[in-house]
Amino acid sequence: MTTLTRRQGRRGQLLAFTLITLLATITLPASTPAVAVRAVAGKPDRSAQAATRRFSLDDFSRVARVSEPQISPDGKSVAVVISHANLDENRYEPDLVLVDVTSGAQRKLVTGMLGVTSPRWSPDGQSLAFMATAGTPPALQIWTVPSSGGKPKSLTSAPRGVQQIVWSPDSTTLAFAAQDEPDKQPGFERFNQSFEVTPNTNYTMTAALPPTHLWMVRVAGGEAKRLTSGPQSLPISRPPGPPASGLIWTKGSDSIIFSRGGGGGGRGGMQMIKVADGTIQPMAGVSGAHPQIAPVGDAVLSMNGGNVNVWTGTGEAPLNLTQAIDRNLARALWLPDGKSFIAGGNDDERVSLWVQPLEGPARKLDLGDLSPASSFYVDMNVSKTGAITFSATSPTRPAELYYMPSVDGPVKRLTDVNGEIASIPLGKTDTIAWKLDNHSENGLLTYPPDFDASKKYPLVLLIHGGPRAASLRTFSAAAQLMAAKGWLVFQPNYRGSDNLGNAYANAIRNDAGEGPGKDVMAGIEELKKRGFVDTDRMGVSGWSYGGYMTTWMLGHYDVWKAGVTGASVTSQLDQYNLSDAAGGGRGNNSPWMNPDVMERMRQQSPITNAHKIKAPTLILHNVGDYRVTVTQSYNLYHALIDAGVTTQFIAYPINGHNATDPVHQRDVQRRWLDWFEKYLK
Repeated sequence: MTTLTRRQGRRGQLLAFTLITLLATITLPASTPAVAVRAVAGKPDRSAQAATRRFSLDDFSRVARVSEPQISPDGKSVAVVISHANLDENRYEPDLVLVDVTSGAQRKLVTGMLGVTSPRWSPDGQSLAFMATAGTPPALQIWTVPSSGGKPKSLTSAPRGVQQIVWSPDSTTLAFAAQDEPDKQPGFERFNQSFEVTPNTNYTMTAALPPTHLWMVRVAGGEAKRLTSGPQSLPISRPPGPPASGLIWTKGSDSIIFSRGGGGGGRGGMQMIKVADGTIQPMAGVSGAHPQIAPVGDAVLSMNGGNVNVWTGTGEAPLNLTQAIDRNLARALWLPDGKSFIAGGNDDERVSLWVQPLEGPARKLDLGDLSPASSFYVDMNVSKTGAITFSATSPTRPAELYYMPSVDGPVKRLTDVNGEIASIPLGKTDTIAWKLDNHSENGLLTYPPDFDASKKYPLVLLIHGGPRAASLRTFSAAAQLMAAKGWLVFQPNYRGSDNLGNAYANAIRNDAGEGPGKDVMAGIEELKKRGFVDTDRMGVSGWSYGGYMTTWMLGHYDVWKAGVTGASVTSQLDQYNLSDAAGGGRGNNSPWMNPDVMERMRQQSPITNAHKIKAPTLILHNVGDYRVTVTQSYNLYHALIDAGVTTQFIAYPINGHNATDPVHQRDVQRRWLDWFEKYLK
């Protein structure tokens, strides 16, 4: 799940900020260097500069994104979105590309449109639907394009845009979710912008959030048809985190399965609607998110709390089939036989995929050193024949498109869009393991490209967010930028990380800072044994929960020369009251109702020990961050000023928890590097 603060009552007081670590994982799901990044230096001469070339901010902006692969119904090609940064226009420019499975040949099917996302093959293979921005103000709308090529056709003009799409099995209709427009008020009331604050309101909101509803549109043309209405809303995506629970057509193209909330006095949970007459009935026994009907039979799987549940019939309880995997699974897809499925999630030092039969134990697939892209949702697709495609990275190669003909087949790379980046001398990454408090722990160490074990190097910590996330053997642009500066880069996992089993992930309950802090310091002690760490030049940094940990470490361990904290939770009380996952304590679990809970929040808030911080600290935050409100960075900034600590606070006038545009992403990295360069000299 991606709620920032695990509901205090429901989750045993677990301060679980399920957030993406923007900088430690800027894995940039990739694309193609065929289009040069504007306002960036030209491509280097590989042969002339091979000895001295280092990964730079220009290279950071050249990393292409490869995402959302979809295998064609005939299995011969993969549709994938490939994007490049255009710094002059401050946007990513996506192409919808068809990649031939046999030859790897590429054909651009859609180019020159903005916001291209969510390609979906029609079941008959004749066309693809996708979303792209259109209109004023720009909003995502549904388009289709023939698979043989041609001009895209617009199908919708939803005033507030479209959120997700799915084809009917007969290839005639697309179902989608769209947010309602606010009610128009007559007369002088049109100037009245007051709105009610409810439990799902966050500090950054300036208007009530209209509900999202289910619609459908015929591919042949015509007006879209509304299927649901009222105050109850379908779930919406709020990055970082997985997409909202998807829509699913039943096999006869007569009904749609969807999820909605229980607000407005209605019943929530998984529902099924008949498109002919709008009759809605609850899906008894099916819970969680992202339901899927088995290709053979009527079983339904869904994601539920990091596990995969399978419901096999009316009146029967769903089966948790993945408990033995003991990992926080992010996604599952049926295999064609309907008797097994693919599940994926963070696992030890990488993202792994398992084949899980309905009967019997799971089996892990051999992906070598690859980690499929996973930002709380594994970016993969399974064909009618059981072929698998995914976007993936390794520590020294950004994302490319990969393909397996079957679960036991070899892994084949289909693209080379980031080949130039992979050719740069990059820092090697090792897995470091240690033990503490009966926990087996690990982290990643990235070395400077010209590392010499006989020398000593500055050490920079890059702490992941979440904490239900992990540092893995993926391509980390931030780590490579730092390694190119001649620093050792340590990305520690800590109790709360989701790569080492559920007991380890749950060990953070009621211990948001002290236990994880000890884990991080134990990892540093393990590194010191190797003799190449300059202990007089150590820096600590992170974004989101990584920012929380950074601020905690700065206030509890006087070993740092500098710190960089981004979008940091500094006050658990602010987090409880102001974020998009606010509240949830209720009764005895609420800090307002229970003095013990209030005191625990105070003790586990980094701001409580801000007066002990000595190291120069850079603070970064978006003013429109709904996940961790910018108030938390103002708390820290003024505490450090009052304490006489060297500090700088850079605010970005943008919405969201992370920067999504290439210019601000680059600026975050530049300031991060400059701060450490200044204080780790």
